[in-house]
Amino acid sequence: MSEVKTIHLTAAGKQKLEEELLVLRTVRRQEVADRIQQAKAYGDISESGEYEDAKNEQAWTEGRIRELEQWLTHAVIIPDNGNGDKSLVRIGTRVTIRDESGDKEIYQLVSSPEAKSSENKISNESPFGAAMLGKRKGDKFFVDAPAGKLAFTIISIE
Repeated sequence: MSEVKTIHLTAAGKQKLEEELLVLRTVRRQEVADRIQQAKAYGDISESGEYEDAKNEQAWTEGRIRELEQWLTHAVIIPDNGNGDKSLVRIGTRVTIRDESGDKEIYQLVSSPEAKSSENKISNESPFGAAMLGKRKGDKFFVDAPAGKLAFTIISIE
């Protein structure tokens, strides 16, 4: 059995996961159960694509519930600002970086369950997040990409 690691979550991230878990337990489970019952009512389930799809969805739903339960059980809540320490990039901090061409971006470093690229929330376990973790303002860090090694500079930490 694999060892369960601590999951660092912001309060908002924990709330989102709790809300997802609640919906999966109270709404989604019942919807999937209803789909399975409907498919059974149509007759021969051995050749029913609907039944097979519903069973696959049930397996995914139950797996996701277990995953969320594990994360929430082992969660450690961190402030959105990374415990207020602005000297180092750590989980929870917002980091402004500059690439080699001078373009600036702002990211928040979060744990993998909270990562969402569309909101510039990157995982501390991703190559990009791991490369900036522990860096200070003014530090350079490098990320291996398909186009080669990319360089970035930490402009500010919030």
